[in-house]
Amino acid sequence: MRAAAWISSIVLGIVLVVGGVVTWSVVASTLSAQRITVSADADCFAGADVDNPFAAYCQAKVIDKHTLGITGGKTYAELDQDDPLRQTAMTSAFLQSSLFTSVLAFGMSAVAVAMGLIFVLLGLGMRDVSRRAEPVPVP
Repeated sequence: MRAAAWISSIVLGIVLVVGGVVTWSVVASTLSAQRITVSADADCFAGADVDNPFAAYCQAKVIDKHTLGITGGKTYAELDQDDPLRQTAMTSAFLQSSLFTSVLAFGMSAVAVAMGLIFVLLGLGMRDVSRRAEPVPVP
């Protein structure tokens, strides 16, 4: 039973690490394929390719800044239904949501890698403890 516990922990940890790394890689390559560059007037990562969570966040923030400039500081919900700027605000909200979703995906993949490493370390610790434990005599 002890062996099953530590082996399961290590296997689960490896699966989480591999899954997290693959997810990070897929999100990064998908964003990179879009050839998005952070606007020059961004507060951070100006001119950088959007292929990581920080650049994606910065680009989402600069899209918001540009949209509020165009709409006079109003969001999609604040614009009248017949306002022609409403379409611009809606497209902006969609783009920001997409970028923030990629930031979330990067974050969750990092959490998966961290949890995987923790499971591997716990499994290795359980293995060491089970190997050092004295056998209990059976009455």
